[in-house]
Amino acid sequence: MSYREGRFWQPDVTVATLVVDGGRLLCVEERVNGGLVLNQPAGHLEPDESLEQAALRETLEETGWDVRLTAFVGAYQWKAPPRDGESDGRHYLRFAFAAEPVAHDPARPLDEGIVRAVWMTPAELLEARERHRSPLVWQAVTDHLAGQRYPLSMLTHLVV
Repeated sequence: MSYREGRFWQPDVTVATLVVDGGRLLCVEERVNGGLVLNQPAGHLEPDESLEQAALRETLEETGWDVRLTAFVGAYQWKAPPRDGESDGRHYLRFAFAAEPVAHDPARPLDEGIVRAVWMTPAELLEARERHRSPLVWQAVTDHLAGQRYPLSMLTHLVV
């Protein structure tokens, strides 16, 4: 039988963007479950959009920055620990992209829950590791800093 006696299972598909300028990473500080956490500009894939479109949209909505995607960094799978009242944690598939900043609109309102966008050095981000939204944050940075890059052409979005 399929997952848990016939229950339908589907992971959360998310994107994240590693925007780098002058050795600093564009991060967001966001309010989650009553605390302030750090993340890359990231969010869920929406119906009918490509992974690249989702990454560009989420970055703009969460930071006010228009960016240009330069490479695909990697795909990551993670199971979050269960939260209060949950019997099982959520499963995430995250697709991370490298990008460079193009233009900023400081007057643009940021997504709900986003406190601010902040540029951080890798050392500053690592020092604040206990505030990372998930282990996916630092893993993507580690891979990016190690030079892990794949061409965007390896991703295909079929529209029928």
